[in-house]
Amino acid sequence: MTTSTVVLALAVFGASAVEMVEALTIVTAAGVTRGWRSALEGAAAAAVVLAALVIAVGVPLARLVPIDVLRVVIGALLLVLGLDWLRKAVLRASGHKALHDEDEIYAKTVAELSDGSAANAGNENAGSSRRRPRDATGFTVAFKGVFLEGMEVVLIVITLGASSGHLALAAVAAAGAAVVVSGAGYLVARRLSEVPENTMKLAVGVMLTSFGVFWVGEGSGLHWPGSDLMILVLVGVFAATALVLSLAMRRIGPSPSAEPDAVGSR
Repeated sequence: MTTSTVVLALAVFGASAVEMVEALTIVTAAGVTRGWRSALEGAAAAAVVLAALVIAVGVPLARLVPIDVLRVVIGALLLVLGLDWLRKAVLRASGHKALHDEDEIYAKTVAELSDGSAANAGNENAGSSRRRPRDATGFTVAFKGVFLEGMEVVLIVITLGASSGHLALAAVAAAGAAVVVSGAGYLVARRLSEVPENTMKLAVGVMLTSFGVFWVGEGSGLHWPGSDLMILVLVGVFAATALVLSLAMRRIGPSPSAEPDAVGSR
């Protein structure tokens, strides 16, 4: 494997893992409060829809659009996306933005879902002594959570995979992240805050930004020194820049108005 494919696989895996942690928070809350069958079915249905999107959009894109055009357009998109991740990661690292707290999000989701569970239970007991096998609310919440978080995974898989000619590798890396995060979620139960998500977001932001700059240059006809090895140089430059900015902004002092992130925010 070349340097670019290794970094690509790591970038897709990292970005997918971040999104999967957030989706897992919602699915776990839905499973605990509304029933695991409905929550898992909703998550599985969303995963099928997302996989179909990758096949329906990614494959034609990779085959029909000229590679240089694809790299310029997708590189610019990755650059915007990566810089947004980097900006928020630097704000978190410097204390100007509250860290993403999955435990808090989990507790809030459980509370919201539990509000209607008692009423639903009363209606079920009034009509039947047997509990319903499926819960529409649990299914919908899990589907929505996985689908919304997964859409950015689909975007990253298609953009990175199509522009590099390694769509299958990007899809496998995303699937691997889903398996790893699901397994970790099963082992640590609700202790989702133990996953170093904010560090992962910083690393993913660095890699997405590096790929964006690299592919915009390649698509525009620029011959990078060292070819694919230049990606590692760009990764080092953006990582160092993020570190310097984080340290500098810590001296300014944290913002007193910093609030925890909402579900789905970066």
